[in-house]
Amino acid sequence: MIKIILCILLIINPFNLFAWGFFAHQQINKLAVFTLPPAMAGFYKKNIVFITENAVNPDKRRYAIKEEAPRHFIDLDEYGDSILFIPKFWKDAVAKYGADSLNAHGIVPWHIFLMKHELTQAFLQKDAKRILRLSADIGHYIADANVPLHTTKNYNGQLSNQHGIHGFWESRLPELFFSEYDFFTGKASYINAPQLSAWNAVYHAHAAVDSVLSFEKSLNMKFEEDKKYSFEERNGKPVKVYSREYSEAYHAMLAGQIERQLRASIKMVGNFWFTCWVDAGQPDLSLMDVNFTEEEMKEMKNTSDIHEGCKH
Repeated sequence: MIKIILCILLIINPFNLFAWGFFAHQQINKLAVFTLPPAMAGFYKKNIVFITENAVNPDKRRYAIKEEAPRHFIDLDEYGDSILFIPKFWKDAVAKYGADSLNAHGIVPWHIFLMKHELTQAFLQKDAKRILRLSADIGHYIADANVPLHTTKNYNGQLSNQHGIHGFWESRLPELFFSEYDFFTGKASYINAPQLSAWNAVYHAHAAVDSVLSFEKSLNMKFEEDKKYSFEERNGKPVKVYSREYSEAYHAMLAGQIERQLRASIKMVGNFWFTCWVDAGQPDLSLMDVNFTEEEMKEMKNTSDIHEGCKH
C-alpha cells in the first residue's frame, strides 16, 4: 500500500527540481575553477570542494528567505515586445516598472550584477571566507541565467501541457549525458560590461525557449505513456523519470543545446570571478587560508550573504 501511495505522489509531482539540478550546478562551479589564471587558481583549487558543494546553497535558501526565489529567473515574455528595452540597471528598472512588479517576474540579471559588486568588495577586503561564499553563490545565479526555462513564465511547461519539462531539460538530461560533453572553454576573460553580459546570457537563453518546448511537444506525440516514462530506484525508493529512450531522442533533437549552455555557464562563471578579482586590484590570494565552522556552513544554507540593506 505504501509503495502504491508513493508511486501516485511521484506521478502527480515527479520532477520537483530546481534550476540545473544539484549535480549540474556543482559541476559548473567546479569546472569554472579551471578557467582561472595561476594567480587565482591556487586559492580556488585549494577550496574546490567548498566551491563545488556550496553551489546549491541558493536553492536551499528558497525555503528560508522569501526574497530568494526571484533571484533565479526572469520571465522575459511578461514584457512582451519590449524585452530589449528593459532598463539594464536596477534603479532605472524600478523607476519604470516598480520593485514589486520586477520581483514578481524575476530579477536574475540584476541580481548577478549586485553579486558582482559584492564579490569585488570581498576581494578588496581580502575576506577569504566571503570570497568563497559569494563565488559559490554567483556561480549558481549565472548558471540559472543560462537556462532557457528560467527566462519564461512557462518555466515547467504548465501552460502548454508539458509539466515536468523543467527537471527533464535541466536535470535528467545533464545527468545522463554529462560524460559525453566537451568542457574545454578556454581561460577566463575580463568582462568590460558585466551588467550587459548578464543580460546577453538571458537573452541568448530565451531565444532557445521555443525549441525546448516545441521539440518535446513534437516528440511526445510519438511515444506512448509507458515508453515515455520509467521508474528508477533511488535511495531505496522508486522514482518516476523520463525513460532512457525518450531522453536520448529529445537530447538528439536539441542538437547539443544543453552542452552549449553548460559551457556558456562555466565560462561566464570564470569570467565573473576573474573580473571581480581584477577590479579589486588583483589581491594576492596565495596566503589566504580558510576554515569554516560547522555553524558557518549551516548558516550559509539558510541566510543570504548580501549586506543587510544593500539594494540592486
